[in-house]
Amino acid sequence: MKKNNLVHFLLCLAFLFSCNTQQKKLKPRIGFLLETLKEERWQHDRDFFVAKAQSLGCEVLVQACNGNDELQIAQAENMIASGVDVLMVVPHNGKIASTIVINAHKHGIRVIAYDRIIRDCDLDLYVSFDNERIGEMQATYLVNKAPRGNYIVIGGSPSDNNALLYHKGQMKILQPYIDSGFIKIIADQWATDWQPMEAMKHVENALLKEKNIAAVVASNDGTASGAIQALQEQKMIGKVLVSGQDAELSACKRVVAGTQSMTVYKPLKLMAEAAAVAALQVINNEVVSAAVKIVSNGKKDIPSILIDPIVVDKTNMMETVVKDGYHSEKKIYSK
Repeated sequence: MKKNNLVHFLLCLAFLFSCNTQQKKLKPRIGFLLETLKEERWQHDRDFFVAKAQSLGCEVLVQACNGNDELQIAQAENMIASGVDVLMVVPHNGKIASTIVINAHKHGIRVIAYDRIIRDCDLDLYVSFDNERIGEMQATYLVNKAPRGNYIVIGGSPSDNNALLYHKGQMKILQPYIDSGFIKIIADQWATDWQPMEAMKHVENALLKEKNIAAVVASNDGTASGAIQALQEQKMIGKVLVSGQDAELSACKRVVAGTQSMTVYKPLKLMAEAAAVAALQVINNEVVSAAVKIVSNGKKDIPSILIDPIVVDKTNMMETVVKDGYHSEKKIYSK
């Protein structure tokens, strides 16, 4: 009897272990690969995405490659080997990251590009903002306030497809003013890896040629900070319009102080939560209900979820960034 009881006990343990293992396997796992976590905005993306995915019953593995393409590919391979059900990728280089998609598909894992599209591959889904529209918003804001004068254009990383789209949108607005002779572009440069120091250097070089500047079209808040630093050295801070993007806390403080003219607020919570819902739908082989737009990645048209961005300056900071709880009034308006 004792022997039979022991066998029965061991069989029960084996059954319970089997059930637990099945439950673990049934829990959806999402691999979230970020290009960096050094910038404030990407920390927001991570936190919003993980919180929503966990509320949906998913497990999320997060890694950042800090601008290293080889590392990002290796991280993707490790996540595939660990058994993730879907990959969410913010590519450092939109072309090189196609390797991740190809490898994932070999293992039956689908890939969603987050914020930045992955080019020239059979990408499954794209979740972002309307990035060309962001460039249009930046340039429109500036030309409405300074329809004539000398402009400096500072783009982001040329390896980031979004930077190209921002620039395309900016030039779509600026070109008629350039053609009419109302606006002259003194410099049009790219900031490698979105580095503020790169932006500062480009603006410094432009100011050596011409100090009568009406506006700097900075593609994000980081490049805006570099541009403003260069302007400050020439005692031109607050006298030149400067655009931005991402509504970083430091940028919002500059906007209300009058040293940066505007930023583009991207409701990251909306995008991150939409991405989490879409990831679970992809895992469950369901139709991604929010993917109502199409964006070409150079190889095919990709079903896309594009969230609307918002122009923010000192006049609407309270009803946008503060109201959404993205930054508190106290933090933005404190000295």
